[in-house]
Amino acid sequence: MPRIEPITSPEVVEYPGLWSNCLRVGDTIYLSGLTARANDKTTILGVGSAYEQTRVIFTKVKALLEAAGAGMSQVVTMTIYLTDMADNREVWRARAEFFEGAFPCSTLVQVAALATPEILVEITVQARADATG
Repeated sequence: MPRIEPITSPEVVEYPGLWSNCLRVGDTIYLSGLTARANDKTTILGVGSAYEQTRVIFTKVKALLEAAGAGMSQVVTMTIYLTDMADNREVWRARAEFFEGAFPCSTLVQVAALATPEILVEITVQARADATG
């Protein structure tokens, strides 16, 4: 039976005792909802820009996947939470910079609010380390 292995990266701040950003169970990698919060735990990067926040988030996703022994081409599914559906084109523009070939399955949801008013985007990801994309 595979064990649950916490995965960390110096590029992504951890919140010990609250949640794990990334867990690997066998060849499956689970990422919590990531936002554009900086490593100082208070600053939000890309305030006012869903495009910039999405780029920050995908940079974090990439760092965590690499720490888990995988990469962006192994992302199987993601859920994207937006506070304003009008920002969807900006999210897709940023997404196209990080993915090519078989794009992951994806769900896009508008929500009333995220952790702080400055956060416009939050993304969860699942990947398979044994997959090729």
